[in-house]
Amino acid sequence: MRDLLNVKKLQSGYGRIPILFGIDLSIATGEFVGILGHNGMGKSTLLRTLMGHIPATGGSIVFAGTDVTSASPAARSRAGIGYVPQGRQIFPALSVMDNLRVGAARADRRRAATVIEQVIEELPRLKPILSRAGGVLSGGEQQILALARCLCAEPELILLDEPTEGIQPSIIEEMKGTLKALARSRNLSILLVEQNLEFISDLATRVLVIKRGQLSGEIDPAKLHDADLAGDILPA
Repeated sequence: MRDLLNVKKLQSGYGRIPILFGIDLSIATGEFVGILGHNGMGKSTLLRTLMGHIPATGGSIVFAGTDVTSASPAARSRAGIGYVPQGRQIFPALSVMDNLRVGAARADRRRAATVIEQVIEELPRLKPILSRAGGVLSGGEQQILALARCLCAEPELILLDEPTEGIQPSIIEEMKGTLKALARSRNLSILLVEQNLEFISDLATRVLVIKRGQLSGEIDPAKLHDADLAGDILPA
């Protein structure tokens, strides 16, 4: 498998406050990689920097052979990077269908219609709620909509931030199956930030640990099912 994403010595932060201190990370085409760590260690900052919402202050980000370190979030989206942020950030006043149309906005009308139809088939929970406003959906439905909107841009890599946060267990299980199916059928690469050990261990082929803005090691996903062992491995 070729490397789709290659990150070298990545640094970033907020103003004068550094958060990431030299991240090295590679993700192959079709690979599902998990990032695990306690709050405040830089997990979300990493995803936001990869998407371009926070500028890199050092290092490089190469995606599909192109250096995107200084590219705008829109340019990265066009290149094939998708982002499902923590908190979902759907458009609450727009209908589910209109949220999907926003996701497919860079395609021409015919292509957009085809892409949206495919996404609805892949995420059938959306079918009966297409006319409902995003703001009245349950947390689980909003999370599925956020994923669907991301898919409408036809990404090769999805950056997925804490998708199980505040979601009922039945939706978590559904989402797990959906992500497995999507990764397989679309040959998607996925970078998942998550604190639900069972969720991340059932999906990721590799799990990396982030500690104080640096990747400090790798964990066998199977070992995360042992809560005591996982507690010993994870950084304080």
